[in-house]
Amino acid sequence: MLYAVALVPLYFFVYLPISSMLYGPSQKASDLASFSFNLSLIAPDEPLSCRPHSYTTHILSQEPLVIYIEGFLSPDESDHLLKISEDKFEPSTVSTGADTSIQKDIRFSEVAVLDRDDIVRCIEHRARDFQGWNPDLHIERLRTQRYGVGGHYKHHYDWSGASREADRVSTFMVYVDVDCEGGGTEFPRIRMPDVKKGRWCDLLECEEGSSNDRAPKMGVTFKPITGNAVFWQNLAADGRGYEETYHAGLPVVSGHKVGLNIWSWGSARRR
Repeated sequence: MLYAVALVPLYFFVYLPISSMLYGPSQKASDLASFSFNLSLIAPDEPLSCRPHSYTTHILSQEPLVIYIEGFLSPDESDHLLKISEDKFEPSTVSTGADTSIQKDIRFSEVAVLDRDDIVRCIEHRARDFQGWNPDLHIERLRTQRYGVGGHYKHHYDWSGASREADRVSTFMVYVDVDCEGGGTEFPRIRMPDVKKGRWCDLLECEEGSSNDRAPKMGVTFKPITGNAVFWQNLAADGRGYEETYHAGLPVVSGHKVGLNIWSWGSARRR
């Protein structure tokens, strides 16, 4: 009884504020049912038994919420994703209105849409668990992206801002296999944190002699490290797309990089 009573303040003063920050006011399930989803690309909610998995988080920004995650994938999971991707890679495309084409000056990589075996489904569930099992979020089919020398993706948003009811409300950029120079994930509109606090220079590209004695500079580049991930919110609670989430996959100078995209879809109120 005393244990249950002790949980009440945690619910009101910890869970509810964080839930509101992440998701905004709740939406009815019937609202999402009306979205024009391509259901073949959306992973449904379903029961599944997954092994316990731990990771470490570092909050870079609270508005928009941007978190670096160490150990999001296990080594075995990374190996499995590489194996099931190998025969599925196709050149990445760029969509402009109704047209879809290969434009290597904008996006130079290969993409593989993954079959949903138990390991892939457990990674989907981990992404939903990270976001509090919000019933109004739907995970898009997972895709790996392979970048060789020169591979890149120019600055862009993951949210569309189109006049529609649903959008990508959040993103995980997961580093599946990295053995390269370059290839970082750059956010030019996110302010650099105080690198004298914590381990930021282990996770971000830091200039030699970086110091916050001078005004903090704009722009961060996350280091691609196998098994780690970057999570960010794309939309504010009112459906506004965060301009700060403008980002790029910087060119791979040497070696290779394989990433995993995890996009969560939800309500996007009309702007």
